[in-house]
Amino acid sequence: MGLVVDCDSHVMEPAGLWQEYLEPKFRDRAIRIEERDGVEHLIIGETSVLSGMLAGLGGAHLDRKDLFSPGRTYAEGCEPASYDPAARMRMLDAWGVDVGVLFPTIGILPFPTEDHALASAYCRAYNRWQADFAAGAPGRVAPIAAINWRDVETAAEELASCVKAGFKGLFVPPEIVDGRRPSDPRFDPIWRLCEDAGIPGCLHVIVRFSGSAGGFGAWHETKPGPVFTFGLGATGQLMPAMAAMVTDGLFDRFPRLKIVSVEAGCGYAAYLMDRLDEKAEVLRALLPAPPKLKPSDYIRRNCWFVAEPEERTIGAMLELVGEDRILWGSDYPHVDSTLAAPQLIRRSLADLPPARQAAVLGENARALFGL
Repeated sequence: MGLVVDCDSHVMEPAGLWQEYLEPKFRDRAIRIEERDGVEHLIIGETSVLSGMLAGLGGAHLDRKDLFSPGRTYAEGCEPASYDPAARMRMLDAWGVDVGVLFPTIGILPFPTEDHALASAYCRAYNRWQADFAAGAPGRVAPIAAINWRDVETAAEELASCVKAGFKGLFVPPEIVDGRRPSDPRFDPIWRLCEDAGIPGCLHVIVRFSGSAGGFGAWHETKPGPVFTFGLGATGQLMPAMAAMVTDGLFDRFPRLKIVSVEAGCGYAAYLMDRLDEKAEVLRALLPAPPKLKPSDYIRRNCWFVAEPEERTIGAMLELVGEDRILWGSDYPHVDSTLAAPQLIRRSLADLPPARQAAVLGENARALFGL
């Protein structure tokens, strides 16, 4: 049996992580969970960003009916494998998965503070804890770095440290940062580091439905329900981010840069390629600096897509995007994931030739993340 890599899994950060790992001068403003009148509040930058539903940040192992009730706690939403490296290895063994690519959960949320030094310290603390987690599960996890995109110089320094420590990728927020798209030249020092180190930038969904990361934002305000919210929230964030990277010329500036779309599925890839190709051709005369390649060529050369476990279009995407461009992920242990993900992806791939099954299950990840 070949390598199997889960390219979208998460940790559930221990509630005391930032008190323990932050530099002393920032600890009085550590990210933390406080209980007030029997209700838990997630405090970031002295702001309560979430209350009464913290179990729903995880909860893949729990009954969804009462997961968001005020009495449920963050700790209840955390399986041991989500915070303990030894338990993680046992779970991977049970799943028949060799490596899990690890993203944050709390650390993926936007930090509601204008204190950039504090936000950067939050990222350093998370990365230090993540390095310790990875050391406790040697060879079984691939840590993804978190940086403060609002302070590019400090972010580049932290990313360089993470690369040196063996991190395998960079979390990229699929949103506008201080009025700038991720492909803005302001962020070129970060992209240059990624290209030089050969690590991918991982566009990953942010769980929020307002602001620049809130695809279909006005619709969310009408409370259309969890199927709409979780079904379209991801694509509504990642499609604009991917499209901007292509149309802004990011891949002309960095032709070896690798970008991964995580937690939005792979089926939208060919649609985006066709849509951008058509408009680039029709509107070519209006472009101040026409790109060197067709949009679809950049996507085939520079972009990868993480399939959901039950997608039916994986075979088509291997044909249209590239046999080395499609990966898979479980989204463990989040509320909209399933513990059956490893079985479901194998079932989805069962009718494909063995070489294609091996590519999606792990060989593409081996090459992309340098495993």
